[in-house]
Amino acid sequence: MTAESAAHKKLPKFSFIERMALNKSMHPRNRYKDKPPDFVYLASKYPEFQKHVQTTLTGRVTLNFKDPEAVRALTCTLLKEDFGLTIEIPLERLISTVPLRLNYIHWVEDLTGGQGNPRRGIDIGTGASCIYPLLGATMNGWFFLATEVDDICFNYAKKNVEQNHLAELIKVVKVPQKTLLMDALKEQSIVYDFCMCNPPFFANQLEAKGVNSRNSRRPPPSSINTGGVTEIMAEGGELEFVKRIIHDSLQLKKRLRWYSCMLGKKCSLAPLKDELLKQGVPKVTHTEFCQGRTMRWALAWSFYDDVPVPSPPCKRRKLEKARKALTFTVLKPTVAELQTQAPSIGCTNTSPTDSVSAWLEKILTHLKVLHKRVPCGEAELSLFLTAVENTWIHARQKRREQGRHLRELPRAQPTSTCSTDAAAPSLPDTDAPTPAPEEPTAEGSNAKERDEQQDLEKGANVPMDSPTEPQEAAVGDPQNPETVQCFLFKCLVNVKEEENDVVVEMHWVEGQNKDLMNQLCTCLKNSIFRQGAKPT
Repeated sequence: MTAESAAHKKLPKFSFIERMALNKSMHPRNRYKDKPPDFVYLASKYPEFQKHVQTTLTGRVTLNFKDPEAVRALTCTLLKEDFGLTIEIPLERLISTVPLRLNYIHWVEDLTGGQGNPRRGIDIGTGASCIYPLLGATMNGWFFLATEVDDICFNYAKKNVEQNHLAELIKVVKVPQKTLLMDALKEQSIVYDFCMCNPPFFANQLEAKGVNSRNSRRPPPSSINTGGVTEIMAEGGELEFVKRIIHDSLQLKKRLRWYSCMLGKKCSLAPLKDELLKQGVPKVTHTEFCQGRTMRWALAWSFYDDVPVPSPPCKRRKLEKARKALTFTVLKPTVAELQTQAPSIGCTNTSPTDSVSAWLEKILTHLKVLHKRVPCGEAELSLFLTAVENTWIHARQKRREQGRHLRELPRAQPTSTCSTDAAAPSLPDTDAPTPAPEEPTAEGSNAKERDEQQDLEKGANVPMDSPTEPQEAAVGDPQNPETVQCFLFKCLVNVKEEENDVVVEMHWVEGQNKDLMNQLCTCLKNSIFRQGAKPT
């Protein structure tokens, strides 16, 4: 066994990258999202922290997160270095992690518009560190009423507030057991902007140890679980605890603009939202917090109609995904071939973007996709598309079925030039009216469509609106892609030149299904590439 492996076996250490992995779910304003703390620098500056930092033979800096003293040293060091706060935390009480608490503060800023603006809030069960009021007061000048039921936590919280000279902004009060909001506010008439709470997550000791409450497929916790009984356990766990806050809010209503709670279990989110819905609460939202492998959720509700409601993370991600355009690139050789072929479809301006746009318009016309050129930037061309029917999916199969249908149609009998009667041929009746011209047969009509498809593939000039001079549809015209009422989807196509290539972007506007736009994008790309591969 090498010296390095022996060192690893001696103590279960976790690298900074493993523990402080910066997840996309961290709040975008969280200072640790893109700039993790420098353990080497902090160890050189803070001797107390340096005691708990160890370096492997390979030079990797590590910290044992199962050691409560190491976790406490990290929390105290980060608060001192990044916020100028000096705190004391007893080992037998909950040791808060700074990045996760900072996520909650930033979310309350989003709820209340309180970033850098004075707000008045309540911290239910502030804990020994009093971390939420200290962060809120230091960062934004917020006023806090911080409640606590535990004697040890209350004394440490008051001391931490006083030694940071924040007593004018933070009032720590001792309240009886099971007191949440009603008893704390019964003698006050102040309207608070928000309340926040990190409730006890567990209902009993077994649940706190992960027995029957933790998925067996999940890895064991990589950090120590500290905290007093009142901090980590409550009758009924976090679900019943938050329901009690909801019950208080139904009586207080507009005494607070926003009520909020952090949750340790995702499974608690749905029943609590159902409870709020059942009680007729008008504004409800939620979010998720992440620090490394630790996930937390938060729920907020309001009885005010005029408060803006931040989108939940799942909806936010869907909106972000919707904004991402579908793109494909037409390379220089293909662009050159399309420019050469462009005059055959009536395109007089054979610049790269005009040539590719002209072929796109030709393909869209054949597919019966409504399109219209719209104003755009100088170096690009834009088309507004409205798909009324799906004409691009399984196109080859449709052509085969069309050909099979043509072959199965009964053939018309040939007209004989002579009579089968042995008698003298009958003379034409000069008094009979001239027959009307024949209507085109189904066979002739389908054959014409097939010829047009073949012409499109060969680059022949199928009759269509001139791509350089699109027809303007009248407002309210059912063929106007911008005003048509019944459609599958609408999108905006941008064609722009990048270096010697041409990039085609498709941006979703509205419709039934984004998969249909994906299919159309693939169809347009394949048609453009096939056309460019054909010799002139």
